[in-house]
Amino acid sequence: MDLDPDLTALRPLGPFFALRTPGSPVEPAAALPSLARAYTEKACRATPGSAAPDVHGDPLAFRVRKVARALRAPEDRIGASVAQQGLAARLWSVTLGCAVLYGSVPDLAPGLLRWDPDAAAPDDLWLTEVRARPGDAATVAATVLDGHLVPLSAALRARHPVAPGLLRGNSGSALAGAARQMELWARAHGRPDLAERARALTAELFAHPLLAATGTLTGTAFRRRSCCLYYRVPGGGVCGDCCFARPPRSSPRAPSG
Repeated sequence: MDLDPDLTALRPLGPFFALRTPGSPVEPAAALPSLARAYTEKACRATPGSAAPDVHGDPLAFRVRKVARALRAPEDRIGASVAQQGLAARLWSVTLGCAVLYGSVPDLAPGLLRWDPDAAAPDDLWLTEVRARPGDAATVAATVLDGHLVPLSAALRARHPVAPGLLRGNSGSALAGAARQMELWARAHGRPDLAERARALTAELFAHPLLAATGTLTGTAFRRRSCCLYYRVPGGGVCGDCCFARPPRSSPRAPSG
């Protein structure tokens, strides 16, 4: 099935999968940054007593600070981790959903995606032009990993002391989560063929060098080898796929994977 201009097949899967397109009722504000700008904007490290990052001056730093404050996180690196995983979940969901439902994926080049760093979760994304690409694992990996998560990781690490293994673990966790949701939806709607396609594609993606060592995938169940740091949030605990069985009590830093 060819991609339709509004990617309507994604909408029933939920807000992590849906993507605004040029035909969406609400158009993005012209001032919203592209993800390309967010990844390449010069890093702005906050110093004690400095003003909060400006949404237009450094949209990525602004997003991290917003997430950290919403979580009441004691460190901005926790906000960086959670913000990265949230954006990874959106990108994997859109791409995996299109690959399974359409057999092709939209070109999600960072310059084509507008992003609102001040929006609530899940991240609000607008695709300014729908251009079809193949839906094979190599193209999906190139679209999400090479196109987004590698430059996003570099941009975050230029601003915050976040371990690269932790961010790779977040990427694997986000992919597994998207695959589980895709499989649940397909089976609930009597489409075991789509569920199997999601499983097979996810298994291929986890063979990628950037994901292969992030954890253990069994079907769409995943156990990661690192921790996203959410346990350090007040009232937080360990996630369902965490490497820890219970929140650590004394370790100042989680494993990096």
